[in-house]
Amino acid sequence: MNINLALGLVWLFWFITIYFSSEGTDWHDYGLGLFSMIYFGLYLYQRQNKYLTISDGWIKKNSPFGKKIKLGEVDRIRKFAGDYILKTDSKEFVINTLIIAPESIKDLDGELQKLDVVWY
Repeated sequence: MNINLALGLVWLFWFITIYFSSEGTDWHDYGLGLFSMIYFGLYLYQRQNKYLTISDGWIKKNSPFGKKIKLGEVDRIRKFAGDYILKTDSKEFVINTLIIAPESIKDLDGELQKLDVVWY
């Protein structure tokens, strides 16, 4: 989340530097401002909607094109390199635990332990 904020600030700084230091700005210089707004938008979206939501038997990544998976369909869970990989017969759902707050990882562990699945 903070990476998007930092990239937004970098693109904004670069856009302001070019805008005020050059004689004239070309149309592609405004792309830097657009990139800045996109990264700020992603930051605000991620700040408002946390990384994961578990509700009504579903687990969902809260991103613009986030995946979701029904917890009842999960038949295997693998913990690898700090990630949880939830597998069904047709899908794979990867949860990056580095993004999740430490106190929320305990909640996630508790929810995943409730499932009657194979851990490997």
